[in-house]
Amino acid sequence: MSSGKKSVCLISLGCPKNLVDSEHVLGFLQEAGFVPVSRPEEADTAVINTCGFIQAAVEETIDTILEVAAKKGKGKLERLFVMGCFVQRYGYKLVKEIPEVDGWLGTGEIHRIVEIVEAEEKERPPFVIGQPGYLGGDRVPRVQTSRFYSTYIKVAEGCSNACTYCTIPHLRGRLRSRGPESIFREAEAMAEGGVKEINLIAQDTTMYGKDLGGQVALEGLLEGLLDIRGLSWIRVLYCHPHRISDRLLELVNGENRICPYLDLPVQHVNPDILSAMGRGGHGETPCQLIARIKSKSRGIHLRTTVMIGFPGETEQSFEELCEFVRTARVDHLGAFIYSREEGTPASRLNNPVRRRVAQKRLDKVMGIQAEVSRQNNQDKVGQVLPVLIEGQSPETPLLLAGRTAGMAPDVDGRVLINKGRALVGDIVPVRIVEAHTYDLVGEIL
Repeated sequence: MSSGKKSVCLISLGCPKNLVDSEHVLGFLQEAGFVPVSRPEEADTAVINTCGFIQAAVEETIDTILEVAAKKGKGKLERLFVMGCFVQRYGYKLVKEIPEVDGWLGTGEIHRIVEIVEAEEKERPPFVIGQPGYLGGDRVPRVQTSRFYSTYIKVAEGCSNACTYCTIPHLRGRLRSRGPESIFREAEAMAEGGVKEINLIAQDTTMYGKDLGGQVALEGLLEGLLDIRGLSWIRVLYCHPHRISDRLLELVNGENRICPYLDLPVQHVNPDILSAMGRGGHGETPCQLIARIKSKSRGIHLRTTVMIGFPGETEQSFEELCEFVRTARVDHLGAFIYSREEGTPASRLNNPVRRRVAQKRLDKVMGIQAEVSRQNNQDKVGQVLPVLIEGQSPETPLLLAGRTAGMAPDVDGRVLINKGRALVGDIVPVRIVEAHTYDLVGEIL
């Protein structure tokens, strides 16, 4: 590659875990002399970090690849590289099916991005894939693309759970936890750079350390992070409902700098469905877990997800799920329709739910949650809450927008501020004066 071809546009699809990988890739490329730009038509080289978790993500990935490929030769853009879960899932046949791509990388090979991008053009594009074994760390270069005051720290890679519907163990490999000292060093560097909020992520954060001989665990990691000055909010995302220990709840309940927030996808509540999902066999039901969490004095905000239309879901088991949504009254709920993925044990199950029926059930669940969320938000009117200011509202520059500690970035609601001024990244007291279904309205004190 000639020395002039040094601008790169990286497009990151999928979840925050993918975003961290993308930031490491940008770090590798920047060290090699590439200058990141925001649009593919402004770049010599484009890299797409893909998602391949479910069929909808696969379709988005293909659309994005073809859209970017169509820009090749029409402006600056000359080369396109694709990496990540989509590549890991579908393998070498992609070379023939999407010939517009100039090189491919699996999930475990992202550290080889510079080698692939700088390789001489050949008749057959380079394709690097293997068993996922890569694990990032604080020594790996990283370019933060998220807001300067908030970031994600990936504490582990891969997953050793056996959920029957999930392709992640195939795409990402088995659980690989980072050492705690590496995480502490990264968090310290983030804090020194102005980050106030860190969000701990993994495929299952509550599994953190289980592969390290039992010497470390999520609870100990949180205690160590509390020693780092400058961090105002520490948030835990992606918890497995079977591994919410009393010690974890005590930390979330008792430490002000740990956000009063837990993200725990229950997926369903019917015992037969949970068993078929590979998520059954635990003594505590989802309802009992929610009650245990809500018994804490701090008022821990809850996010969960539920899966609609899993094979074998009857009207009765669906109604059990609806009743759970009504009574659990979680603050944030995501619901999605089961996607049959080839190669998973669930793909071989009988009694599929028709798509039309599943969509009708999904609409009903979200209707129930909308009323729950409206009531939960109404209860906050009159309260004074710390709010992290994120900038102007996307709807109007006349309003500021921010989040409470009970709102995770990008997935939950927000607070719209119609009175008072503050700088982006500040955490300020806000009196809530109005409530909507998913958003709050407040005034800075």
